Amino acid sequence: MSNEIRQEIDFEELKRQNLRSAKARKRKKFIIFSIVYTFLAALVVISIIPFWIVIINATRDGMAISTQGITIFPGSSLMENYRILTDNVDIVRGFLNSLKIATLVTFLSGYFSALTAYGFHMYDFKGKNVLFGIILVFMMIPSQLAFLGYVKWMTQIGLMDTHAALIIPAVASIGTVFFLRAYISSALSKELIESARIDGAGELFIFHRIGLPLMAPGVATMSIFTFIGSWNNYLSARVILSSKANETLPMVISSLKALRIWHQNQGAIYLGFAISIVPIVIVFIFASKYLIENISAGAVKG
Repeated sequence: MSNEIRQEIDFEELKRQNLRSAKARKRKKFIIFSIVYTFLAALVVISIIPFWIVIINATRDGMAISTQGITIFPGSSLMENYRILTDNVDIVRGFLNSLKIATLVTFLSGYFSALTAYGFHMYDFKGKNVLFGIILVFMMIPSQLAFLGYVKWMTQIGLMDTHAALIIPAVASIGTVFFLRAYISSALSKELIESARIDGAGELFIFHRIGLPLMAPGVATMSIFTFIGSWNNYLSARVILSSKANETLPMVISSLKALRIWHQNQGAIYLGFAISIVPIVIVFIFASKYLIENISAGAVKG
């Protein structure tokens, strides 16, 4: 009888110990998650602050920005800043020019990079690895070194001061090709392509109906960065474009600083920045799901 009582006592003690251990693990897990989420929340706030400052300063006048510094409360000069912006520069023309260039650059870069990556993955030809090695070497060369030669070439063929000079380089996007070749190796099986060939499908038909749809998440991911890079491109546009009619949005906004009273136009400049952010946010909203899918897929594979 005493052994049964002792066993029951030991069982209750073990049960209490397990309960205390479970509570300790739960408390530790709660503390760790609290620290992680607090850190992530702080990063979110830090990321949002610059955008919030731009939006708030777009509603303030230049004098308030210069004398009062940063504030979290909006001002009352939004319409005045818009009037200054439209009176001094053609913001709509710059917006449309940037939208045209960025859209074409994104489309051409995504399509031809996907086509090139598909070729490297699906076809075995002599010098394939050497050619891809050359592509990797060109990735390591700063684009600024080749830019002067490119400008000279554009001058010789008469494409200076045209949007085509900013769009043509998108046909050969080395970084996008490198990324998509790595992506397609795990997203597209050669057996599937062989089956389509046996059924009589042509090579371009296979690429457009099978290869490209399977590569869509990778293409969309790189398209986000391509669009943002093209939309914010200032240096190349400043060197290549010279006429007012061809100016991009970054060039239009920067021209406000050339005015004699630019310090009074800071609110208008911030408003121009806010307008320039809108397309980037829209593109990210519609394409971010593909970016998240790629990150999740990489985490699962890892």
